[in-house]
Amino acid sequence: MLTGHQTWKFARPPVVLSTATVVGPDEGEGPLVDDFDIVHGDLMLGQDSWEKAERKLLEESTKLAVENAGLQNGDIQCFVAGDLMNQIISATFAARTLTMPYLGVFGACSTSMESLAVASLLVSTGCAKHAMAATASHNCTVEKQFRYPTEYGSQKPPTAQYTVTGSGAAVLGLDGHGPRITSATIGRVVDMGIKDPFNMGAAMAPAAVDTIQAHLRDLAIEPGHYDMIVTGDLASVGYSIACELFEKHRVPIKQTNYTDCGLLVYDVEKQSVQAGGSGCACSAVVTYGHLLKKLQSGELNRLLVVATGALLSPLSFQQGESIPCIAHAVAFESERSR
Repeated sequence: MLTGHQTWKFARPPVVLSTATVVGPDEGEGPLVDDFDIVHGDLMLGQDSWEKAERKLLEESTKLAVENAGLQNGDIQCFVAGDLMNQIISATFAARTLTMPYLGVFGACSTSMESLAVASLLVSTGCAKHAMAATASHNCTVEKQFRYPTEYGSQKPPTAQYTVTGSGAAVLGLDGHGPRITSATIGRVVDMGIKDPFNMGAAMAPAAVDTIQAHLRDLAIEPGHYDMIVTGDLASVGYSIACELFEKHRVPIKQTNYTDCGLLVYDVEKQSVQAGGSGCACSAVVTYGHLLKKLQSGELNRLLVVATGALLSPLSFQQGESIPCIAHAVAFESERSR
């Protein structure tokens, strides 16, 4: 299964049996609104705290994903999830209501593909008949924990990104219809010395490029193998830097359609989202709500999603540490390409 140094090539590719996406009001005003299952009109979701609202997003997406797969909670042998809160409390507290075997993971905004890679490994190797991967983020919880509370009303520089309020979940199995997951590349931590929490795109771009290079090298393929390569959370600043790095390292990225979930989820020209989207839910809702529909419709046959994450904490920032970053890649193929 291990191919090259960092890539798992699944001999028995798991099938994405179902997905579910739940988003907040800002995402509902973006260009992908028709691709989401549930759009909430307010950020509180009827809860008395932002953190409880984030947990509810995750509970809703996982419940709907299981229903969409035609399964029950007891049919899922492992729930793999994480989020941005301290001690991944959104995922852990949601897991207590699901009563499924649970693995908590943390990859910051790369958690969507990290959880999916682990779930795919469990299903492909027979450790689980069905597994579910999920993650969530909330704009107000992230601002409160990592920067300034929303109520503070601080100004943000143009390099800052807007955390997506939402949750995405996917149920995997070996038997059934849907896109299949053919491989996953586990990223390395890359730290270029950036310390500015308002410039995550610049911090994460080198990790994204490093993982894409590793994926192509391990599988002995070129970018043109995929109809589309999508990074997770670089937005406009990080996307531009990644394009420069591809050119510097002579990666022929123009063979394919390269874009970023942080650019897709919002209308950057019309919405006040600074450089674009970020957060655990950014790549999750774009992938599970938008990109997989392109695979199912025939618009895409092969897709590589590379979710990016900045592995800082409030404590590390206060101590003057730089921001270590990581990216994890998952490759999808449409059912027609089998």
